[in-house]
Amino acid sequence: MPAERFVEQLNAQIGNEFAAHQQYIACAVYFDALTMPQMAGFFYGQATEERDHAMMMVQYLIDQDAPVTIPGVAAPQTVFADLVAPVVLALEQEKRVTTQINQLTKIAREESDFASDQFMQWFIKEQVEEVATMSDLLNVVRRSRDNIEAIEDYIQREQRAGGADPTAPAIAGG
Repeated sequence: MPAERFVEQLNAQIGNEFAAHQQYIACAVYFDALTMPQMAGFFYGQATEERDHAMMMVQYLIDQDAPVTIPGVAAPQTVFADLVAPVVLALEQEKRVTTQINQLTKIAREESDFASDQFMQWFIKEQVEEVATMSDLLNVVRRSRDNIEAIEDYIQREQRAGGADPTAPAIAGG
């Protein structure tokens, strides 16, 4: 069974992942209302990824015979000043999640919880990709804020969905 401290923090992280899911839905809805289907689709996809991350964590705890709690989450931000603001928020969120994932890994190592340390390695790799993706998107959106079509073209060209990652942890209910 994983270290108690790790289990406690992983359960909290499940809530953080669901909160990120909700925030990405709010961003997607904002872009949908602006008739930006590529951006909306991108953020709906990001929301699904965050939900899946939470469910990977749930499955890990189930597999380890550890208690699972599903925390409540605060309402997401739904009003944005302009089309740059949701992307700024998304990048800040990804950086915050990176810190949380690193903290979970640190706890696993401090507790000599080698299975949990190994479990967290995929999330570390994922966060590097997520921060890079949002950083690039923010640069494009800032540069092209007055040219919605350029932003939409960028998403269509650069953010094509890849195949499933065979190294990803199992998703509960998946």
